[in-house]
Amino acid sequence: MQRLEAEAVKFFSLPQVEKDKSGPANPFGYGDKRIGVNGDVGWLEYLLFVATSDPLSCTSMTACSFRSALSEYLVAVRKMASDVLRSMAEGLKIEPRDALSKLAMDEHSDGIFRLNHYPPCPPLQGLNRSLTGFGEHTDPQIISILRSNDSSGLQISPDDGSWVSVPPDQASFFINVGDSLQVLTNGRFRSVRHRVAANGVKPRVSMIYFFGPPPAQRIAPLPQLMGEGEQSKYKEFTWGEYKKAAYRSRLGDNRLVQFEK
Repeated sequence: MQRLEAEAVKFFSLPQVEKDKSGPANPFGYGDKRIGVNGDVGWLEYLLFVATSDPLSCTSMTACSFRSALSEYLVAVRKMASDVLRSMAEGLKIEPRDALSKLAMDEHSDGIFRLNHYPPCPPLQGLNRSLTGFGEHTDPQIISILRSNDSSGLQISPDDGSWVSVPPDQASFFINVGDSLQVLTNGRFRSVRHRVAANGVKPRVSMIYFFGPPPAQRIAPLPQLMGEGEQSKYKEFTWGEYKKAAYRSRLGDNRLVQFEK
C-alpha cells in the first residue's frame, strides 16, 4: 500500500507535460478533471488501467518501480477480494462458496484499477462550502475495493438521501457493493451511492480495484439464493450489456432502473 501510494504521489507530482504523455484517458490512461465522455467533471486527476494487463512499459526506472509496486498490490487485493466474496456467500448460505468469487476471479473477468489524486482546492480554504471531487454514483461491477491516504472526502448516502462522511483510515480498505452484486443477490446486498468532496487543505490519493465479471457472463439472481416462490426483481442481462449502458450514462444516473421488472 505504502509503496504504491508513494509511486502514485511521485507520478502526480510530475510536470503536467510529462503526465499528459500518459493520456488523454480514452478511457484508459491519464485523465484530468474530465470523467467519462458524457460531461461529468471533478476536481481530480487520475490513472485508469485494465487490471489484467501490464500498466506501464518499463521505459525508465520510474516506470519499472511503479509497475512493480502496482503488480504486487493487485495480486494481494485480488486475494482479499476472493476472501471477501467467499465470506459473503457463506453469510448468504450459498453453495458452492465460490459462487460469487469465481465471477470476479475468472481469467476473462473484467478488472479495472484506478488511481485518483484530488489536489488541495485553495478557493475552499476558510469557506463553508464544498467542491465535487468525484460526483455521486454507484459502481456497476460486483464489488470494488478502495484504499486511500489519511485525507477526508469520501461520503456515502444511506436510503434517506443524506450524506455521511467516512472517516479516513489509510490502514483500512473500504468494500463497495456494486450494481451487479445487487442483482446477483436479488437486492439482499445493495450497491452503495458514494461521492468524494474536494479537500481544501490536504491532497487525497485513493486506489480502487473494480471487480467485474467476464463480458459474456449473464447477470441474474443466483438460483441457489432464491426462496420458494421468490421472483427476480431484475431483467437478465450480460455484464457487457450493462457496461455499455453504464458507459453511455451520466455518473449520477440510476443505471439499474432500466433493468428492473
